[in-house]
Amino acid sequence: CPPDVRAKTPFLGGESWKTSFHRSQTLGYRNGYAYSRRPTVGIGGERLYVNQLSQAELDELASKRPILTYGKPKQAPPSDFVPAHVAFDKKVLKFDAYFQEDVPISAEEHYRIRQVAIYYFLEDDSMSVMEPIVENSGIPQGKFIKRQRIPKNDCGDHYHWKDLNRGMNITLYSRTFRIVDCDPFTQVFLESQGIELNPPEKMIFDPYTELRKMPLRKYVTPSDFDQLKQFLTYDKQVLRFYAIWENANSMCDEKRSFIIHYYLADDTVEVREIHEKNDGRDPFPVLMKRQHLPKTLVDKKKTFPSCVLEISDQEVQEWFTAKDLAVGKSVTLLGRTFFIYDCDKFTQRFYQEKFGLDFQPVHIKQQPPEEIIPPYNGFGFLEDSLQNCFSLLPTPPKKNIIKMLENDHKVLRYRVTLESPDPIDRNRCFILSYFLSTDMISIYEPPVRNSGIIGGKYLGKTKVPKPGSTVENPTYYEPADLIIGATVEVFGHRFVITDADEYVLNYAESNPDIFPAAALQSLQDHFAPRRAAKQATERELSETGRNRQELEELVMQVQDQMRHHNYLSNGSLREAFLHQDKDGSGFLDKAEFLALCTRFNLPISDALVNKLISLCLHGEDKISYHDFIRAFS
Repeated sequence: CPPDVRAKTPFLGGESWKTSFHRSQTLGYRNGYAYSRRPTVGIGGERLYVNQLSQAELDELASKRPILTYGKPKQAPPSDFVPAHVAFDKKVLKFDAYFQEDVPISAEEHYRIRQVAIYYFLEDDSMSVMEPIVENSGIPQGKFIKRQRIPKNDCGDHYHWKDLNRGMNITLYSRTFRIVDCDPFTQVFLESQGIELNPPEKMIFDPYTELRKMPLRKYVTPSDFDQLKQFLTYDKQVLRFYAIWENANSMCDEKRSFIIHYYLADDTVEVREIHEKNDGRDPFPVLMKRQHLPKTLVDKKKTFPSCVLEISDQEVQEWFTAKDLAVGKSVTLLGRTFFIYDCDKFTQRFYQEKFGLDFQPVHIKQQPPEEIIPPYNGFGFLEDSLQNCFSLLPTPPKKNIIKMLENDHKVLRYRVTLESPDPIDRNRCFILSYFLSTDMISIYEPPVRNSGIIGGKYLGKTKVPKPGSTVENPTYYEPADLIIGATVEVFGHRFVITDADEYVLNYAESNPDIFPAAALQSLQDHFAPRRAAKQATERELSETGRNRQELEELVMQVQDQMRHHNYLSNGSLREAFLHQDKDGSGFLDKAEFLALCTRFNLPISDALVNKLISLCLHGEDKISYHDFIRAFS
């Protein structure tokens, strides 16, 4: 029937309007295992109201089996199967054991006892052997046998937990282990399985390891003197003496300087050599290493060898102490006699406070070694060759960087002639350049056509020494030495300075402290005519510039007046001036010029014409007609 009719129809007997007729599930799964559950909803989705039993009642009902009251009794169903990996999950048997290992290459131990732990995993009957890690043992420890089923014999059998017990030996891969004990869980498990355990045994420890754990032996110093107190009191405190050793066996009777160090912490002595520059000796700083030096030896017996490597305490009667060292006295150390002539301030203060002694230094006169400089070999500059005398590996001489930066690209140029008896050489002209940054001189000869002499570079950049200069104290030419008329001797050739660049005069006037007054005056006298001519030229150019400007203004005025009178230039004026100029110089005499101006009757005022003629006048009687004609064009 339709839905609206069904809703209005009353429920009839035997009819049901339920829509869900399935049964609820009574079996569920959790963590991969099936378990039973009681449904709470019945057929049709109705809630089931059942008795709520306690957990104890549920367990009792689960353990009971149904009993038939009639008929033949049936056998109870078998219990549920539980796999081993579920029943024995995370259940491990642990046994404490050890094994003995031979040590054939050690003189301190003949065998070694190594403790291990044997684990038996019940879920898969596998075993593993672990060795605990001991600090500083020197043996790779940890996992001794990885987890696996270990074979028992050659027949294919494997070890089972029934084969393990306390107080027994077990062989795993040809190594015999002694099981001494097990943990409580292992003991309870084996006893629950009906295995009778042997009594536990005591674990055996490694004798060498136990020996290392013993405290170190304490040695008592037989001496009454407390060396530890001396070390703590005088640690890092050293007495320093300055001494010389006179080597009488040497051919030159040399005196070598040394430093004697006396260490107060342990009464040891050290002798160090002071090396001087170019002394010709190997750079070994220590002559005698730090050691106890014997002062007096016992009487040698006939059986005592004459050469020994070390001297023991039984052979020394007395050692050197701080009392044996003093300023102004000689001391013999291992067969060498040193004369102490001074000490440092700490040593003076120590002896004054400890022994009440006041040391005074002894002045030793030592002649400085004579420096012999070999003659100049002609290669390079004198400074470069001199570096060979200072070190085996010569380095370039230091340059004045400040001077090079300040005078970079500053060059003084002079014109010089060669002083020679040959007339051909006397006519040769050279350019001498003095570089202020490096004090070097270069000479260049300009090539002259058809002279028969090849010009070019005559002298490269080099320092030129003055006549009479020596290798020990070389003196070079300076800017003050280069004046007009001076003679410059360059490696045997004499040059006379005849002229100079104007920059030389400017540099000399800006640096009067470098140039003497006489040299500066000679340069000024030489350049005086040149400066006067230059000033006259500048003055003439300035006047010409002013006249030219005034001429242009006058030309503009003339052209304005001509426009006012409507004057048209027909070119006859230019032709007349050109015809009158016979030589084509552009200049005419004053009389001829005035006659031509009167003939053409120019329509401008006479004052303006006279002023224009005065501006075009060159000299006393010559007039440039080109500028005059330009005003009427």
